[in-house]
Amino acid sequence: MFETAEVGNKIDKADFEKALPALREDLLTAQRELAASKSAVVVLLGGVEGAGKAEAVNRLLEWVDARGVETHVLGEPTDEERERPPMWRFWRTLPPKGRMGIYIGTWYTEPIVERAFGRIGEGRFNLAMDHNIAFESMLSKEGVILVKIWFHAKASAVRKRLKRLEADPRKRWRVNERDWKYIKRYDDFRAVAETAIRRTSIGTAPWHVVEASDPRYRDLTVGRIVADTIRERLAAVAAAPPVKRAPDMPRPSKTNILRNLDLTLKLGPKEYDRGLEAAQSKINLLTRKLYEKQRSLILLFEGPDAAGKGGAIRRLTASMDARNYQHVPVAAPTDEERAHPYLWRFWRALPRRGRVTIYDRSWYGRVLVERIEGFCTREEWSRAFVEINLFEEDLTNFGTIVLKFWLAISAKEQLRRFKERQVTPYKQYKITEEDWRNRAKWEAYEAAAVDMIDKTSCRNAPWILVEAEDKNWARIKVMEAVVAHLKKALG
Repeated sequence: MFETAEVGNKIDKADFEKALPALREDLLTAQRELAASKSAVVVLLGGVEGAGKAEAVNRLLEWVDARGVETHVLGEPTDEERERPPMWRFWRTLPPKGRMGIYIGTWYTEPIVERAFGRIGEGRFNLAMDHNIAFESMLSKEGVILVKIWFHAKASAVRKRLKRLEADPRKRWRVNERDWKYIKRYDDFRAVAETAIRRTSIGTAPWHVVEASDPRYRDLTVGRIVADTIRERLAAVAAAPPVKRAPDMPRPSKTNILRNLDLTLKLGPKEYDRGLEAAQSKINLLTRKLYEKQRSLILLFEGPDAAGKGGAIRRLTASMDARNYQHVPVAAPTDEERAHPYLWRFWRALPRRGRVTIYDRSWYGRVLVERIEGFCTREEWSRAFVEINLFEEDLTNFGTIVLKFWLAISAKEQLRRFKERQVTPYKQYKITEEDWRNRAKWEAYEAAAVDMIDKTSCRNAPWILVEAEDKNWARIKVMEAVVAHLKKALG
């Protein structure tokens, strides 16, 4: 498929200078339209080593307003990046709405290199490509415009360029041992790249293969692709009919997984004290063992308002070294968070190896409160089940232990706790008008929770249902579940 990028396209200096003013105007116009939109742009530059990707980026930055562009050159992962799932380094650098991010080094780089050197088989490679398709599809639906450009050149042209750079004392720093190592396996890289491009050139994120032998042709073509793609996609968004956001009010079945819980379960004060002391001692030892085993732990808490999430979390953290955990209470997204795909703020807080992150409410807000309150469209919350499962798959494949707790109480018990908060001065901050509004939609939230548990509970990231009518019972059950899962995971 690279034959069309080996025909010898060239542009002489006169034609280049003639075409440049119009291109720069188009790029700046596209950038202004982007800044006024609800979209972001991600430009991926991949291709043959030594094809001039860095030079093309330098040219592009000369032609656009660099204040609206973030450039990321991602080579070997840093120590900080190695301590988190591979996609973390890309998620944390995604540009906000109105801005452009340019990447040299992409989520394609590692699987292509690993496959070309024979370190992974065809099956793992294809799985990685399927993962990339799902990731890019999600980004596109979240308003990210993807521009994927592959720089291609014949092996002879790349060798000639590398030798020319090495011969120039001012430019030989651009050539390193890796460039020569890769060019020796040119045919392997070419075959793997062809497979990757064919599999992942989807409608919302097609690949553009650019002949890179002539710098002027290469840079002018890249500029045109970027300008045209941005303006075409923004025009398509503007022409699309508006999608209305409306609350979804599902009805729960009379018998469901939450209604089957025995909410009469209780624990007396003496049993609670004994259980708390034993569980906290074990959790202290096991969370220290996380570091020894270089594993990370995510504890996620969901449930109705006043179900006791905060109390359960405080009993957990009391047994942990404060230097090794992070407690993330999740509220309505900030302006910065709204300017990114909804999972962005959760990726940023992922724990390093050996650490714990505790989410008090989580990414499941997309299929709970956002669904019920009409903060997202039906299409958005419907596809979120798949996106969340893939997110958690990324975590568990990396070795992160993920435990998800749903604390269940009855509507009657919630009302009692609400009234108690109203009359207890140090608890009044916990009760708001929003809590009362949400209570009026109790059945819709119950049905959404049942739907969520059914579609997102899996062996590697299970939902643990906790009978929380009695706080003592709930707290001990949570802690004993943490102990049991950590023992099993850590050996």
